[in-house]
Parts: sequence; structure tokens; C-alpha cells
Amino acid sequence: MSSSTPDMSTTAGRLQDLRNRLEEAQAPVGQEAVDATRAAGRATARERVEKLLDADSFVETDALARHRVEAYKMDRTKPPTDGVITGYGLVDGRRVCVFSQDPTIFDGAVGEVYAEKVLKLYDLATKTGVPLVGIYDSAGPRIVEGVIAAAMQAKILRAATEASGLIPQIAVVAGPTAGLSAAQIPLADLVVMADGAAAHLADPDIVTTVSGAEASAQSLGGAAVHEATTGLAQLIAPSDTAAVELARELVGYLPENNRAASPLSAPAEPAPVDLNDFIPDDDAAAYDVHDIITALTDGDFFELGGNYADNVVTGFAHVNGRAVGVVANQPSSLAGCLTNAAARKAARFVRTCDAFNLPLVFLVDSPGFVPTADEEHAGVLSGAAALAYAFAEAQVGTVTVVTRKALGASYAVMGSKFLGADLVFAWPTAQIALSDAPTAATALNTDAEAYAEENLNPYVATERGLVDSVIEPAHTRSQITEALRLLERKVVYPAMKKHGNIPL
Repeated sequence: MSSSTPDMSTTAGRLQDLRNRLEEAQAPVGQEAVDATRAAGRATARERVEKLLDADSFVETDALARHRVEAYKMDRTKPPTDGVITGYGLVDGRRVCVFSQDPTIFDGAVGEVYAEKVLKLYDLATKTGVPLVGIYDSAGPRIVEGVIAAAMQAKILRAATEASGLIPQIAVVAGPTAGLSAAQIPLADLVVMADGAAAHLADPDIVTTVSGAEASAQSLGGAAVHEATTGLAQLIAPSDTAAVELARELVGYLPENNRAASPLSAPAEPAPVDLNDFIPDDDAAAYDVHDIITALTDGDFFELGGNYADNVVTGFAHVNGRAVGVVANQPSSLAGCLTNAAARKAARFVRTCDAFNLPLVFLVDSPGFVPTADEEHAGVLSGAAALAYAFAEAQVGTVTVVTRKALGASYAVMGSKFLGADLVFAWPTAQIALSDAPTAATALNTDAEAYAEENLNPYVATERGLVDSVIEPAHTRSQITEALRLLERKVVYPAMKKHGNIPL
């Protein structure tokens, strides 16, 4: 009896039969498909999982699952795994669940059994309280399975929604992903895209027919589109394996679930920056807020969405070993003015941090919102309200540092005291006021210079309790460190309600 046809009447034969089946699952449609994938410069679905996880830590689930469709001659092709690799393993010693769509099997399209595997994984991740990483490369619902494929995809969308806020979800878009499969991606907390990958709802051929303009997967939803235009992808990588490596890094900044504390690491001293001399004497002069972030954190700032709405900077870092989320105005872009896109970017990030117990540090230097008709038509009013809503409902510790301008609407929505900031610090260079001097002087029929001298400082706000302390810039890191230690003890009892209605 050869190893390919074991004697099933013996224990040894049954063991060999199991080994044969598991070996088939390693290359479900043959080695040629694996070789073709590698020759095209891409990793296989299984290799992507192995790249994400610590060596030899992957435990696969449902490796032998096969679809049960007989229509359209589907009973002749029933590869194991059914087009998606699922299981769990370790990322730097921390447990995570993972699924990886396999485009070599039915183009990675989602069918009933495929969806059942993913749904079981969501259930496992939420029950055990571990992050879930999804690696996407799918043509969408499986056409041959009809409406049940769309129904099962809807079930996955519901599972992702129910998991939202319970466990961190990271989406890695490693290849072309279309239709309802792509609609699952924005439900993740963080999205990484590989250059050359795509995510779009409509079929490019249908778009071409309806619009009369040539469309492609890349023009509809390539990495460049989602990096700079939609803001869906917070990180872009040059390849699918590089995208998976970025997901590994992201896991390190996130707690395991919504009940876990923010991660701690060994404290590190920041690069030396003389913050006392940092702010230019000319209050219209630009500077790069990344330099301040570098001086205040442990030198490991992990920026998200750096090429989208870059007038606001968001990302993860550690302060004296404690993981935090950072939101900062960027004076070198639009003079730090906020826009609809920037406000929504910040709001989404604030909600992500709040969901997973990451304290927030706001660095404020913004003269207001960009005053244009285009911004009003883009929905800046709702964008400003969304940022205010996100910060006001946050239950994590919040620390705000006003470095220079905090004027008007920007003052109100960028972590102000009465919006809910736990501690507000201001540098002596801070200008906290309702408006800039020329605008106020015109409205009040007074001298702009005199108005600025009396009002564009941190002390008017301090006298009214809107600033807890005016500090030397050089002392900011130590002040934030102590504030975060205190805010570990913060307890909030939110009002009993189903949920609020954030302006979307």
C-alpha cells in the first residue's frame, strides 16, 4: 500500500491518510499555482500568514474544509481550505487570530463554507479577547453560489461590526479585493495596503460602461487612491510581505482587547531637542511638529495616514514606556489649519485609541479651520462636530499641550478643557483666544496690536481654569509622564444609553 493510498483498516494507514490530506491543504490546487504566485513576485496566502506570525506558532483551523456546491459542475473541483487560510498564532509572543484569502482558489471569492470559516474565527477571537488580522485578496462573493454568497458576506460584515471595539482588527490589503469583500476592510480599526493591491466596491467594467470613462481596479481603489484621496489606508507598503510586516508592528502598539491596559515597553530617552528655543519668534513661521513629537516620546513614533490630510498628524508612540495615541496640528501644512478631512481623520483615530484604552496626547497649534466654500461644501461642519464628538465621549486619559495657536473653532475641538480634556498644559508661546488679532480688532473697532498683547497669550485662559498649568517647554515630557501615571486611575461611568449618534 503506497503512501497515496493508505490501508484504512490500520491505525498507521489512517494516520498516513491524515498526513496526506494536510499535505494537500498546503497546496490545494497544486504546486504549479504556488510557483506561479511566487514567480509573479507575490507571496502565497499561507506564506503571508507565516510572515505575520512568529516562527512555528501558527495553528490552522478548518484546513480540510471544502465547499458543498454541486451546481455548475462545482462538485468536480473541491480543494481543501476552500480559499481562505484561518487560524491563530503569536506575534512577538502575543496571541492573535488571522485569516488570509487565497486568490489561487476561485480567485479568493467568498462562498458559504469559506464564510463559515471566517465567522468561526471572529467568534474565537472575540471569545478569547485577541486581535484579529485579516489579509485580503478576493474577487468578492462567489458568483456560482448565488445570493447565499452575498448573505454570508453580510453575516461576516455583522460579525466584524460586533467585534468592533471589543478586539483590535487590522486589515492587510495584499492583493486586488472587490465587491462585498472590500466592504469589510473599512470595518477594521487599521488598514495597511500593499502597492499594487486594490480595494473597490464596483466592478471596473461596469464603471466603464456606466460612466463612459475607462476604469480599472487601480483607478478605482489602488493604494495611491486610498492613501491620499480616501484616507482608508493608514499605511502603504511596497509589497504584500512588507504590508504584513507593518501589521506585525501595529500589533505591538495595541492592547489585546478593550479590557486590557495600554501596552508597556522599556522606557527610552528621546533625542535631545531644546524645546525652550523651539517655537519661532515669528508666530507665522512654520515648523515641523514631528520634531516636538520626537522630543516628547520615546523616539518610536509610528505615524498613520501621513499622506492624507497631513495638516493633522496622528500615530502611536510610547512615553516613558507607555503606549499612547498622538494627535497634533502640523504648522508646516496649511499653517496647521484644520479641514474636513483632517478633522475626520483625527476623530477616527481618537475613537480607535479610546476603544482600546490608549491615552491621548494632543499637541495644538492651529489658527482655525480653512475658510473656503469648498470646505463648507465638503462637510466641514459635520467634520468639526465629529472630532468634537469623538473627543468628548472618550473615556481614556487625555492630555492637551497648547504649543502656539489655539484659536476659535480649532481651540474648541482640539482637546479643550471643557470638551473633556483631563489635563491641559500651555507653553508661554501659546495664544488661546476666540480669534486672531486682526479679526477681533475689526469686530471690536480696536487696535490689533493692543488686542494681541492683552489676549493672545495663555494667561487669560489660565485665569479662567481653561489651562491647568503654563509650563516651560523643556518640562513637557516629564509633565506628560506624570499626567499619564495619574490618569491610569481614571474611572468614568458613562450614561446608560444604547449609543450616541456621531455625525458621519
